[in-house]
Amino acid sequence: MSEPTARRTIIIGSGPAGYTAGLYTARASLEPLMFAGYASGGQLMLTSDVENFPGYPNGVTGPEMMIDMREQAEKFGLEVLDKDVDSVNLSEHPFRVTVEGEVHYAETLIISTGAEALWLGAENEDLQKGRGISTCATCDGAFFRDQKIIVVGGGDSAMEEALFLTRFASKVTIIHRREGFRASKIMFTRASQHEKIDILSSRQVKRWLGDDSGLKGAVLMDPRDGSEHEIDCTGAFIAIGHRPMTAFLEGQVDLDEEGYILHTKNTMTSVPGVFAAGDVVDTRYKQAITAAGMGCMAAIDVERWLENLHAA
Repeated sequence: MSEPTARRTIIIGSGPAGYTAGLYTARASLEPLMFAGYASGGQLMLTSDVENFPGYPNGVTGPEMMIDMREQAEKFGLEVLDKDVDSVNLSEHPFRVTVEGEVHYAETLIISTGAEALWLGAENEDLQKGRGISTCATCDGAFFRDQKIIVVGGGDSAMEEALFLTRFASKVTIIHRREGFRASKIMFTRASQHEKIDILSSRQVKRWLGDDSGLKGAVLMDPRDGSEHEIDCTGAFIAIGHRPMTAFLEGQVDLDEEGYILHTKNTMTSVPGVFAAGDVVDTRYKQAITAAGMGCMAAIDVERWLENLHAA
């Protein structure tokens, strides 16, 4: 029985990390195959304007930037299939990647499936995503200069987002559904003592107010008695966490307690020949530019790992 033909590298996931890895591996003549997923492009497909990525002096929409990255990588030979990966088997080499019942083999893998932001699921939320509701203050805070903003969350991330947003907003209100906060004492104190920040505990967003022109406010409910009241805002940042897209990897590579992939050496995972890049690893920065940089690193690591493999 003949050995299965293995691709030198398969990239699972798209976005800035995946497309950059695809560009570098394609230019290195590794003939990469990418499974971009049915929702290819990652979180930037939900981002309206991007002004902090180098090379776009007038800014660019998230979807436009993802199209540019994909076209550039494809120009150099990246093969992209907009399909989701069902499962992988990393217990033997070459690795097996199952997609819609078909098994693909690879000498190396680059995992760049990213992390999805957690949303509230409040009424009208889908309508206002990208029209005022965001999950990244660093990305979108500058669009709300001298405006009233709310931040939803009770952890350190929410406090950090609120403090960052005071650089732009006229007022920031932190909304938290419980009385107590998960944030560290020092971060809570910094936020609560800031002159631009108000804190409303025991409140949750029931409904977003606005139309096609943008966000106008929110209806808040007190879960203790069901009472409701409205709050004005033109911007809202949801900071209740992210979920790494690693369910298909459970038991295959080492993950942290939240499901993020752990690096061992450089961008390699706990499985030699399997690399990871972008928000599926990154619990700190979560920026398009850092994801792209890590995609470059993973591609170079793949190229060198293959050179050592075939030289042995």
